[in-house]
Amino acid sequence: MPKGQIIEIGIINTALFQKPSRQGLYLCGMDAIFTLSGIKPVARALWKEASKHSVWAFHAGMGTGKTTFIHALCEELGVKDTIASPTFAIINEYKGSMVSTIFHMDWYRLSSEEEAIGAGVEDCLLSGNLCLIEWPENAAGLLDEKTFHIHMEVLDTETRRLYTGNEP
Repeated sequence: MPKGQIIEIGIINTALFQKPSRQGLYLCGMDAIFTLSGIKPVARALWKEASKHSVWAFHAGMGTGKTTFIHALCEELGVKDTIASPTFAIINEYKGSMVSTIFHMDWYRLSSEEEAIGAGVEDCLLSGNLCLIEWPENAAGLLDEKTFHIHMEVLDTETRRLYTGNEP
């Protein structure tokens, strides 16, 4: 994608941009503002830009829509299983037609990295399968520099902003 290209997808404004990384290379980034009715095209666009990453960390406050977005992404990846929040299970495993195995993790209830390891999180992260993590800050030390960071914000009751990268 050319630097700074704006893509109009229905009511969604999605900007794809490039920025220098620590290694002097250029990374693609995404900044999207959308409503629930426009969530699937954003999920599709995000997958197109970041499918090479196996670990995705979703940073957002309570009620922002992390699980809803992950649900839309999993549907885009061909998951036919029931997609639900793994708040109590910590890890849900799905099978998709575009990705063989997806681990959906919710680290909200984890109090330490040791607890995360005991719950099997590290095995999922090292598996090479797609890992979608809610509340990654609760065991951030388990994530490496290859982790793809997604940030979400509430703009109003209907509208969300999603952007990628390590900076806010």
